[in-house]
Amino acid sequence: MRVRHRATRFTTPWRPTHGLLIVPLAIIATTALIDINTPETVHLGPFLIAAPALTAAFAGPGMTAAVGALAVVAQIVIAALHGGISTPNHEAQIAAVLVISVFLVVFRRLLDRYEQQLGRVRSVATVAQQGLLRPLPRRIGPLTMASVYIAAEAGAQIGGDLYAVVPAPGVTRMVVGDVRGSGLPAFGHAAVVLGAFRGSAYRNLSLPGVVSHIANASYWNMAQLAEAEPDCNESFVTALVLDVRDDDHSVPMLLRAGHVRTLEVSEPALPLGLGAPSESEYQVETFDFAPGDLLLLYTDGVIEARDRKGTFYPLADRLAAWTGTCPESLVRHLHDDLLRHVGGRLGDDAVMIAVTKASGDVRGAAASR
Repeated sequence: MRVRHRATRFTTPWRPTHGLLIVPLAIIATTALIDINTPETVHLGPFLIAAPALTAAFAGPGMTAAVGALAVVAQIVIAALHGGISTPNHEAQIAAVLVISVFLVVFRRLLDRYEQQLGRVRSVATVAQQGLLRPLPRRIGPLTMASVYIAAEAGAQIGGDLYAVVPAPGVTRMVVGDVRGSGLPAFGHAAVVLGAFRGSAYRNLSLPGVVSHIANASYWNMAQLAEAEPDCNESFVTALVLDVRDDDHSVPMLLRAGHVRTLEVSEPALPLGLGAPSESEYQVETFDFAPGDLLLLYTDGVIEARDRKGTFYPLADRLAAWTGTCPESLVRHLHDDLLRHVGGRLGDDAVMIAVTKASGDVRGAAASR
């Protein structure tokens, strides 16, 4: 199973400072001075086009046009001092600088429009992702928690990993999952799963009832998509669903007094979306979860992360070696350590959620996957 949390940070397109204009202006001035002071048989005018070309790399169409105009003027001055503007060679050079400058201005204008459109798309993607994956509260009932979401691709904002925490009478309900695939289709499947989870979590359903409701919603959503698009790839969702109650808790990986225990259900259910199950098909399993224990939920983007030698990330070993106490410091430590292990870039998205309980004697909850 895997969970992902990616840092959603965007950078705005780089814009020039006045100091950067020194470079293209220096190119124009240097080229003109050298050309004027060399024999008429030597033609350096074509080098002037480097000035607007360089400007287009960091400035907008207006500044590019201004530098291009200066380049044309410089070429005219050179022509006037070297045989006259009306000579065929100089006319060709002036025309070439003018035409290429106009082309660069048009190119820069189109690029600006593309960047603006891309910025709007990214803004919509950010809002959609934030609406789907709402930030987890640091404290909910007796539980303290922290999470981290790491994106496999720096520019991607919409994916299929999902997680949610919902308070309900006497319990805290949690889901962590991963949709097969990526992009908008996976985002849509994740939205259905989270919508079904949030819609059912407040009803007095048993844990198997919640999972059954989510599984049916996922199945019928995917069935409708398959009917509308017969050629679409088959998809499904692997998920962990659990209740953390005042007297009952559940975990996939438990840290207790420096020892790590992996909590696996004996009979995992089918992934969500592969059928329309009934509540009776799910079995509840319980695990001890005492005060001071720490619960770690994660997606397979964590444990399947490899270093350059192909070695998987040793999550259990790193968790056992950790000496902190609070969930926030754990996810921060694992986030940094995981990125060091893979050399800075994950091959898949990853989520980690750490939970601990303030006080009270509790028993493990139920998990269905």
